[in-house]
Amino acid sequence: MKTKKLMLIFLAIFSSFLLVAQTADNKFALEVNVINNEYRGDYGNGLWDFSKAVYPAGGLNLSMYLNPSFNIGLEGSYGNYGYFLSSIDRFVVRKFDADLHLDYKFNNGYILSKEAKFYPFLTLGAGLAAYNDNFRPDAEQYPERITDGLDLIIPIGAGLKYQISDRFALQYKYLYHFTNRDLRDENRGASNPIYQSVEGNDRFGKHVLSFVFTLGKTADKDNDGVSDKRDLCLETPQSVKVDANGCPVDSDNDGVPDYLDKSPNTPTGVKVDAEGRPIDSDNDGVPDYLDKSPNTPAGVKVDAEGRPIDSDKDGVADYLDKCDKTPTGIKVDANGCPVDSDKDGVPDYLDKSPNTPAGVKVDAEGRPIDTDKDGVPDYLDKCPNEFGVAANKGCPEVKEETKKVFTKALQGIQFETGKDVIKKSSYQILDMITDIMKINPAYSLEINGHSDSQGDDNKNLELSQKRANAVKQYITGKGIDAGRMTAKGYGETMPVADNSTAAGRAKNRRVEFKVVF
Repeated sequence: MKTKKLMLIFLAIFSSFLLVAQTADNKFALEVNVINNEYRGDYGNGLWDFSKAVYPAGGLNLSMYLNPSFNIGLEGSYGNYGYFLSSIDRFVVRKFDADLHLDYKFNNGYILSKEAKFYPFLTLGAGLAAYNDNFRPDAEQYPERITDGLDLIIPIGAGLKYQISDRFALQYKYLYHFTNRDLRDENRGASNPIYQSVEGNDRFGKHVLSFVFTLGKTADKDNDGVSDKRDLCLETPQSVKVDANGCPVDSDNDGVPDYLDKSPNTPTGVKVDAEGRPIDSDNDGVPDYLDKSPNTPAGVKVDAEGRPIDSDKDGVADYLDKCDKTPTGIKVDANGCPVDSDKDGVPDYLDKSPNTPAGVKVDAEGRPIDTDKDGVPDYLDKCPNEFGVAANKGCPEVKEETKKVFTKALQGIQFETGKDVIKKSSYQILDMITDIMKINPAYSLEINGHSDSQGDDNKNLELSQKRANAVKQYITGKGIDAGRMTAKGYGETMPVADNSTAAGRAKNRRVEFKVVF
């Protein structure tokens, strides 16, 4: 009697726990269970062994929905429990067990769909078990049976559930129970001198076939014919047509239900306002999904596709076009004016020289001004008022007389031996060169000094530079701007004759003049 009272107290405590934790729509399920108990202990292992004996039981389970992943349940069962090894080695008792358990459901929206009708689950719990063999008063009491008292049990298992309808389901699960005692099989255990335990504490398994009935009245707060548990829109106004999820019908799927939609046939995917009208961001009368220019400023006239009017068809709308009479096909800038790439004031479509550098004066057709008409524009012409040739940057060809003077200077300029001092006999030719520079202000002059190969290379190079500098200094002293001349010594690196002869060495000791522009 003491054991039964303890079990009843256990059930009462956990039943009250379940009943105060109801879901919003008060949905519970009651399972009516058909059970086969299995034993594993000192007699042997009867798990999943149906060949010798079956130990039937029955039970009930009250479960409650917690969330999409978990149910909590209170389960109890009563029935036979035992093992048949032989006609002598066997035992049968009555077992009552109860436990509180948590089920993890695979149809939680993460693993399987919440709408899945067939799904697996896992279960884990804790509870108590009691045993009684008083139903067999004629049974032999050897060795002394110990069946009174309570065992703590930990059930763990897995199952499959098939939801046939909202109100009914079939379910199978297998539970393996760990216990904290080894004295429920006729006292066969480590403390008994006759039997030595080799299996540890007694354990038992349960095959459970369940008939699952959903309890409670189906709540339908808004009376739309869809239960609150499945209703995704619990505040639907009366008489509004709803879909299978209890939400007002939205024929064009724009997010605005038909009973509020001012444009109920909006094409799929088109954004709408609160009344279901396609969005018209710029309020030009053309909805965005048809508008080829959805950000037109307020007040700007548009065509049927929402584009601002462009009278000259140059790609720049009239309200931005500063040149709204541009001929057809002409490339324009952001202001709608014909492109003028070189910024010379003549648009490219009229410009005969569209790449004129910035700041260069041009004629009416965009050509750079060429005052002397020599084919070299003034901005490149060193002699803009004198007909010349392109090779001389617009300056005339070097005169033959000048060339002769330069040729004469090759051997006509003499220095004191080993020095950069110009001999007086060279002054005449240098004065002639000075006069040429004065007469031709566009000329620049390269003065190049050279030596023969006798002596030290470095000293020859140094001497040739000094001699070129001496010539430049002489001409500068005669009034020619030093900026018009460059002096460079090349030493013995550029011979024009054989250094092995006296005549050849004489030719190699020279000063060359070259006109540049």
